[in-house]
Amino acid sequence: MIDKAPDAFRTISEAAEHLDLPQHVLRFWETRFPQIKPLKRGGGRRYYRPDDVEFLRGLKHLLHAERYTIKGVQKIIKEQGQKAVQGAGKQGAGSDASFAPTSPVAAPALAIAKKPFVRNADASALSAANSSGTVPATVRGKLEAALAEMLECRRIIVNLNLS
Repeated sequence: MIDKAPDAFRTISEAAEHLDLPQHVLRFWETRFPQIKPLKRGGGRRYYRPDDVEFLRGLKHLLHAERYTIKGVQKIIKEQGQKAVQGAGKQGAGSDASFAPTSPVAAPALAIAKKPFVRNADASALSAANSSGTVPATVRGKLEAALAEMLECRRIIVNLNLS
């Protein structure tokens, strides 16, 4: 790939290659996130601005690494703004800063609950709990233990990313 200035526009193939994503994923994200507005030239060729690429990097980090749902990321954008997603991309970029715009943006803490993962064995108990309005003690204990473990993992990861 030809070296470009950090503030140069990128074609969809360049952006996709840099982000290690298929081009169709970028096109799909355009349908779900109106914040992605590449410049379109004759023949529909897309040109991504540096801010678009930074936003895409943040989306990839939140959706793939942090395991947010599309609705979860949309909620972050609604509550914290587009810069929160861009900041998340910079947090997760690590050594990938050569492609990033030079203006630093502090990434706010992303305090949005993620969609929980429940094992099939506990799903029927939770289903019954939802209809009765109470959670059985055995399921509650497992959920609390899992939550404590996940919070500890998140704390460790955040500390690793800060150092």
